[in-house]
Amino acid sequence: MRRIGIVAKKGEPEAVNAVRDFVGRLRDKGISFYVDAGTASPLKIKGCPMKDIPGKADIVIVFGGDGTLLSVARLVGSLGVPILGVNLGGLGFITEVSRDEIDKEIDKVFSGEYGLEERIMLHADVFRGRRRIVRHNALNDVVMNKSALSRMFELEISINGRYVSTFRADGLIISTPTGSTAHSLSAGGPILYPTLESFLMTPICPHTLTSRPIVLPDTFVLEATVKNGDDIYLTLDGQVGFPLKVKDRIKISKADYKTKFIVLHDRDYFQILRAKLKWGE
Repeated sequence: MRRIGIVAKKGEPEAVNAVRDFVGRLRDKGISFYVDAGTASPLKIKGCPMKDIPGKADIVIVFGGDGTLLSVARLVGSLGVPILGVNLGGLGFITEVSRDEIDKEIDKVFSGEYGLEERIMLHADVFRGRRRIVRHNALNDVVMNKSALSRMFELEISINGRYVSTFRADGLIISTPTGSTAHSLSAGGPILYPTLESFLMTPICPHTLTSRPIVLPDTFVLEATVKNGDDIYLTLDGQVGFPLKVKDRIKISKADYKTKFIVLHDRDYFQILRAKLKWGE
């Protein structure tokens, strides 16, 4: 483990300070590192374009929160580079260690004494007519909804080529198990254990109250066609958006690669749920 990629949350002074301390330790050990350009600038060290880091590094260490880690997971994509999340804020669902823990835990990374936890990702392809006009990946979710307050719109849903239903709703969320505690949960969807190989379809405020969330095997392919409405957006992980038009067809399937998270100690997912969701309080 001789090449470390480092990405930090933008505009966060604590993240910059944490990277400064960490880079000093890497220099002492003679380990090469690549720091994203936005973080490197205030540190007055040579930076690397963020998009190039996964191709140069053996692992990528992310200083920030779950949002920063989501963007790095999409960036790593099919390269399969393991990711370690260092949480600088509140309790995160994905980040592995806190800033206080990184000093005592990082030697496990250098010596290879760590495990890997794999999470499925989604592909979202948008077809306009016969032409695919965009492809995105997502670790948390793919969402189709209105960009502003306006009327409901209709989506025709097919799974594995078979018609399911036409939803009239404020939107639709297709979530991985990792993303089941994000937007889908706020829309009434269930929590899925993060390593399950399945995905979740959750309508947002459906006109028909019997339109309920459904869990599907990750081998299925879901297609959603925009039947009517305007000002509709496709959103990936709540961070990347793309405008949709009537008759656009969105094909959502499991990616042929997974995100790999570095695990340094036994992580009790149920303890995280208790703390994050304040169960029992």
